[in-house]
Amino acid sequence: MRSRQLSVISYQFVIILLVITVAGCGGTPPEPEADTLVADQPATPKARRDLPVAILPGGRPLTLELAITQDEIGQGLMFRSSLPENRGMLFLFREERIPSFWMKNTLIPLDMVFLSAEGTVVDVIHNARPCPTDPCPQYVAKAPAMAVLEVAAGVAESHGLDNGTRLFFKGVPGFPREVAP
Repeated sequence: MRSRQLSVISYQFVIILLVITVAGCGGTPPEPEADTLVADQPATPKARRDLPVAILPGGRPLTLELAITQDEIGQGLMFRSSLPENRGMLFLFREERIPSFWMKNTLIPLDMVFLSAEGTVVDVIHNARPCPTDPCPQYVAKAPAMAVLEVAAGVAESHGLDNGTRLFFKGVPGFPREVAP
């Protein structure tokens, strides 16, 4: 009698497990949050809308990483093995200044686009080369800048980023600044 009760309980247990397993397999996995995305991984369409974007001449969007804190600015794009043409890093400063950059520990050539507070290009350094050993050259803007956009080498030229070009930004807090009339 006891053996028969165990068989019935075991059978019921197996049925319950099957129902739970089948019910748990349905549905769509949730989309990742925008702040959990890694730069080298593609974003889902929903998350991509939440990321900061620069709008290049011709309307092409460029997904951005922001460098705002001293640590983020100091790290920049160091140790990255690649940078897709549709990505970039925007360095934001509290006030306009003549920024100086170098390529120490940067593994990929970059274009540096220096921007005024209004988002207008004030200088471009094309094809800044990686610097494996000291001393590394300094890349200094020819005019005061409020931000620097780093993109893969060749992107600035291929999209017409030159002095006087105005870029537009979405999702970048406090940039560009409004110009008083």
